[in-house]
This record gives sequence, structure tokens and C-alpha cells, in this order.
Amino acid sequence: MDRLHNTIRPYAWGSTTAIPRLLGVEPTGEPQAEMWMGAHPGAPSRTERGPLTEVIDEDPEKELGRAAVAKFGPRLPFLLKILAAGAPLSLQVHPNLEQAREGYEDEESRGIPVDAPHRNYKDANHKPELICALTEFDGLCGFRAPDEAAELLAGLDVDSLKPYADLLHAHPEEAALREVLTALLTADPDDMAHTVREAAAACARLGGSYAPYADLAHHYPGDPGVIAAMLLNYVQLQPGEALFLGAGIPHAYLNGLGVEIMANSDNVLRCGLTPKHVDVPELLRVVRFEASDPGVLRPEASPDGEEVYATPIDEFRLSRFVLPQDAAPHDLTAATPQILLCTAGSVRADGIALGPGESVFVPAGEKAEVSGPGTIFRATVVA
Repeated sequence: MDRLHNTIRPYAWGSTTAIPRLLGVEPTGEPQAEMWMGAHPGAPSRTERGPLTEVIDEDPEKELGRAAVAKFGPRLPFLLKILAAGAPLSLQVHPNLEQAREGYEDEESRGIPVDAPHRNYKDANHKPELICALTEFDGLCGFRAPDEAAELLAGLDVDSLKPYADLLHAHPEEAALREVLTALLTADPDDMAHTVREAAAACARLGGSYAPYADLAHHYPGDPGVIAAMLLNYVQLQPGEALFLGAGIPHAYLNGLGVEIMANSDNVLRCGLTPKHVDVPELLRVVRFEASDPGVLRPEASPDGEEVYATPIDEFRLSRFVLPQDAAPHDLTAATPQILLCTAGSVRADGIALGPGESVFVPAGEKAEVSGPGTIFRATVVA
């Protein structure tokens, strides 16, 4: 197995303290948002054999296993991250596989550069993802029932929001959610900024269930995403709990530290809480306008101590082991590629000592025995 040396991304929304605290190092004073583990070309992990991208490219079947290459192609199909949100991320959705392929081919045919700020599709892949909380973690996930969203808006007693509340009451679910989100994103920017300011003041005054939206308005003053966020379920995860974000589900991470795993893609369509490009027509094509429970996941324990976060896709499989001091080593040898990430304690993986935030890549079929005491997350695929 290979010890991984990983890149930390300094996005503006990142916490200045959470990742340094996990790693046991002094903060730099700069935001540290995400630590990437894997073979994404934007920031591949480094090993003693070279960048993980190059290691895999030299012999994909040896590193990934024949079954994984046959199913996903000659690349690691997932990206593992530690995510540290000190401020809200953009409100966003991800396309399904067919939408991603169509969108990518369309933008390629129109000659839009991949790095253009108005480009939606960086690749032809979908981007399902899972976030597992390491600390208390706040987020938004999926639409509320329209009547619940209408009640939340009406409680602000802001005159310019009353038409949106009326629309949410007046139409069937899909039409109501679609019409209100469309209206919010296409409203006159000055009028909407005024509405958001009034709503923010009301949220700050009311507190309680309105407090998260006052915080959003503090970070993104005048942004229509502040009102759009009130259409969504507010979720507070406890450590060990997780959310799965499938295609078309609007979501945003607000605050906290977690382990995130996703299909290896950069495709994001933004709906608000961002200065970046918002493509309203394409967004409306991708969003699933249906109310849903956010579906908080808790791991399912197996007899060998592996706790699995069950998801309906094959590009990744995330599980964890809480390893006691004196237990016999766990044999994690598998026919698929793995990344093992320690998040607490002191774990040994085939003689390699791992502290919190440290990780290894295990090629397919390579021996992998781990022992504690500590907590280790296991990322692999279903092939």
C-alpha cells in the first residue's frame, strides 16, 4: 500500500481551524476547505511511486483490479475528501449520467472552453456524493413540502414574499416548487435584494428555526439563494450520521467537518449563495421538483465490525471501523482499490502508522490489515 500525501484546497468558505485541528498542526490563518484523496487530475494524491494518477495509468488493472476497470474504465471512479465548512457553500444540484453526457457533448460542440466561468459541464460523468459528519454538521437537503415552505415564508411577514407563499399553496407539488424557484431566480435583482434584506432582518429578529437563514444572508447579502434555501429541508447531522445526495437534489453544506466521497466529477449547477454563474434554464432541466425527506443515514453494522453507509450507486462504497486497543487485526484485503483514512486515534495499516487525517491507497488484491485503537474510514467501489 502507498501512504498518500494530499492537497488541501483553500476555498474561501473553508474553516481556518477544523482541518489543522484534525491533523494536529498549527492553523495558517487561511481557509482550509477540502483535503483531496484520490486520483482527480486537478489535485492527485502523491505517493513514493509518483502522483496516484500516473501510478494508475501505468497499470490500471494491477492497481484497480480487472472488474473495476471493466465496469468504470481505467481510472479511480471516486474522490474522497475531508470537508471543513466554515461558511455556507453554494446552493447546488448535480446532473444524472445522461444529463451530464448530453450537457458535456453540447458544450464541447459549441466550443466552450472547459475552464470558462459560464461552463456547466467539466466532464461527462454524474456526481452523486455522500457526506458523513465528524462533528456536528449543518446542511440543506431536498425540498420541503410546499405547504411547510409557505408557512416558513409567511412567518416572516414580508409583503414581497406573500405571492411566493400563495403560489406554494395554490399548485400541485411539482408545479409549485418549480414556479417559485423559477420566480426567485428570474426576479429583478434590485427588487430581490430588497426582499432578501427585509427577510434577513425578520430572520434575525425571530431567531430559532429562522437563524440559519439570517446567517446565510450575512454571508450572501441580497442573494436570492437565501429565499430559495427556505424551500429546502434544514438538517443537523450528529457525528457518524450521513447524507446521500443523488442527482437533481438541491443541497448546500453550511457548517461543520465531515468525510465526503463522490463520483470523480466536477459537474455542479448552482442555484444561489454564490457569485458564480447560475444557468437558470439548465438548472431547471436538472432539478427534481419533489418534496423529500433528507434521509439521514446511519451506518449498518456487519458481524466483522464494518459499519457501511448504504447508497444506491456503485462508483463508491464508504464504511468505517471503530478499532479497539486490543482487538485482533482486521483483514480488509479486497479485489477492488481502496483508500483507508484515519479520523481518530492511532491506526496501523500493514505497518504504516496513521494518525487523524492520514491515509493510504491499497491497490486491488493487496494485503490490508488494520489495527487500532482508532477510527478508520474505508473507501472502495462495488464492482
